[in-house]
Amino acid sequence: MIQTERLSIRRVCADDWKAIQAIWADAAKSIYAQYDRPNDLDDRSVSRRIETWASFQESKEHLFFAVCLQDAVIGYAVFHRREDSYEVGYCFHSRYHGKGYARESVAALLDALRDRGVVRITAGTALNNAPSVRLLHALGFRLTGTELVSFYKDEAGSDIKFEGGSFELLF
Repeated sequence: MIQTERLSIRRVCADDWKAIQAIWADAAKSIYAQYDRPNDLDDRSVSRRIETWASFQESKEHLFFAVCLQDAVIGYAVFHRREDSYEVGYCFHSRYHGKGYARESVAALLDALRDRGVVRITAGTALNNAPSVRLLHALGFRLTGTELVSFYKDEAGSDIKFEGGSFELLF
């Protein structure tokens, strides 16, 4: 458990599925949803996926964290081990956007990983996702490359492409 000034950060548990389902449903309504792979939102799919996340409680390969304000899960952060680094991802319910919760929690998690000897963190986001790009820059990440990415097709079956950015943080 990591405690910040306002937040508690802990490993995801299976009981978090309803809160994460609400976060995903909220995120699906965002203008930035087009830049992410969609999540299945039905109860069974979400509960199974979060149960899988929870099964990694002791893992050093896949780290799934619930970010809590008091007792409410307001977002999450994930870190997946890569060859010489971890890749970070995060999502917060829009009710909590613009209040510094993502920065506070992800910064605390980055500090914890650095203290464990991790020297490199990567991230990817759509360059049009200005809030995510600002967060990464505020956390010290730098843009290392771009690529065209597509997760969706339009009505004609053509790929909807966007420019994705690759970011890196070195400790």
